[in-house]
Amino acid sequence: MTTFAGKTALVIGAGQNIGRQVALEFVRRGARLAVADISLEGAEETAALIRKAGGEAVALACNVTDEVSVLAVIDSAEAALGPLDILMNNAGILSGGNPQDIPLSEWSRMFDVNLFGMVRANNVMVPRMIERGRGHIVNTASFAGLYPFAASRVHYAAAKAAVVSMSENLSLYLMPLGIKVSCLCPGPVMTTSTTGMKEFSENYVMRAPGSHLMVKSQQETARILADGMAAGRIIIPTHDEVWETLKQRAADPDAFIAKKNAEYLAGDPGKPGITQDVIDSIRD
Repeated sequence: MTTFAGKTALVIGAGQNIGRQVALEFVRRGARLAVADISLEGAEETAALIRKAGGEAVALACNVTDEVSVLAVIDSAEAALGPLDILMNNAGILSGGNPQDIPLSEWSRMFDVNLFGMVRANNVMVPRMIERGRGHIVNTASFAGLYPFAASRVHYAAAKAAVVSMSENLSLYLMPLGIKVSCLCPGPVMTTSTTGMKEFSENYVMRAPGSHLMVKSQQETARILADGMAAGRIIIPTHDEVWETLKQRAADPDAFIAKKNAEYLAGDPGKPGITQDVIDSIRD
């Protein structure tokens, strides 16, 4: 079981949204935090919130596409806090459009940030954790990496599916060495991540994971992750409904895709429901 009291953690991609709330949740459970983001201003805002809540935090800048920057942020975090017990790879980007409109350069950018950004950090931390015989790595994926629905962002879904597979296989290797791996898989969560995102098609439909789902708040997402880590879970979805969805997909993948297409053609793009409380939570 993973506990947080007295532990040191680095959250990369903590300048806003889920990463910020996860950092605050880790602090509430007793951890000391290094918070990093490509926006140093965002990281500093998160660190200020942590200190206001009575926690310890250091803010750092990190560009996950730059191997030197990733090494530097991990070294700086360990210099400030001591050996890291937890590394969370949360930096990510999102863009949308029909598959025929997504240029190869955007595929490369998507994988460079959303997958190889994690690989760069893990390549630094895994040897250190192996040497220490302890540690917990967390990679952020998405429901889009678990089952097909994201026809309007195929490149994003492919990168997130790779994150899921990487996390599972890394866990397989590291578990006997005393190191845990978890993969946070957010379904619909109330964030600002779609604000200003690149769009490569006009008048395309942003397909979503299912109209049977309800949007979660960032704060609840952070609690779900921390509870899952404490329980030693590997795949940690924000919505338990996903397990039934995965059973249906596994039973007949062809029929599952056909059903998704039929729903879309009938006018259901899978947009989840949302409550006013969750909308209001974005201001907290």
